[in-house]
Amino acid sequence: MKYDPRLAALLSEPWSNGACRGYVIYAMENCGFSPEDIQRVVGELHYVFDMRGVEEAERHYQNSPY
Repeated sequence: MKYDPRLAALLSEPWSNGACRGYVIYAMENCGFSPEDIQRVVGELHYVFDMRGVEEAERHYQNSPY
């Protein structure tokens, strides 16, 4: 694999489930989702963070239509 300085910079940033939840909340607020829907999604994130690994989530994202 060839060294990618942009990827290296991203990988050096700290990961936090809380930061990920914050990004999701920002996105949902920006899209006009209701507070109730945001609360449901954030609650589901708690579950999926416990049940799915990072690699599995990455594969799911890469293979999704989104």
